Amino acid sequence: MTRPGTGVPQWAMVDQGWGHKAVDFATLSEPGNCREYVAVHHRLGVDAGDRLLDVACGSGLAIELARLRGACCCGIDASARLAAVARDRNPGCDIQVGDMHALPWEAASFDVVTSFRGIWGTTPDAVAEIHRVLCPGGRAGITVWGHLKISPGAWALAPFRLAAADKVDNQAAMVSLGRPGAGEQLLQSYGFAGVERLEVPFTWEFADPELYARALAATGPAYEAIQNVGEAEFRRAAVEQAQAQLRDGLPLRADINVVGYLARKP
Repeated sequence: MTRPGTGVPQWAMVDQGWGHKAVDFATLSEPGNCREYVAVHHRLGVDAGDRLLDVACGSGLAIELARLRGACCCGIDASARLAAVARDRNPGCDIQVGDMHALPWEAASFDVVTSFRGIWGTTPDAVAEIHRVLCPGGRAGITVWGHLKISPGAWALAPFRLAAADKVDNQAAMVSLGRPGAGEQLLQSYGFAGVERLEVPFTWEFADPELYARALAATGPAYEAIQNVGEAEFRRAAVEQAQAQLRDGLPLRADINVVGYLARKP
């Protein structure tokens, strides 16, 4: 499917948002995801000899951490600029730019497939491709945002609501897989067995409000807000949001609910 009037595949438009500040995202935002990556790799038992694919791999930090466990890794992302960082971090790995609904690998190519907040309520059919490229007995692990409104660190996501109303509504639809039963039903509908839901540790930490604002501005939802109000206003609002969270002698900290699903292909 192409975006009307552009001739560009719809998936490729992701690069506009998530790739617009790829280096800032890779160095300022993504390192905060390490707890999430390590926890899911541990629960999946990622180990030497595993053939692992990370779907929506972004700038490739999760791949790098899986390689440190001994896995042989591949990745795919819709953003060419993020994929370039992922390749730089992971020399020799097969990291491709493409559509997660049409993975460029043969059936039964992988022992493990992960996706860290890369599959949304608006892109459920990507699960079919994960199932296809997994070998029988293969393990899948995906994460999604959980109950954001009750998260202690919900303040850190508030600037995203500066986007236009239709974009904010779409953000809500995207995170719907975190609702009780939603992820389990989705994975089972595509043939997965032994689906397990778990709480995944996730914390953002920042040295000061300005660094938080710069890191947040490098994300896809921030790009939507910036399109609506401009980057200067977005950063001003983000700094103001963070100043209320300052603690003497401690970093800014945002604990946010993230849900994981583990499953096997029979």
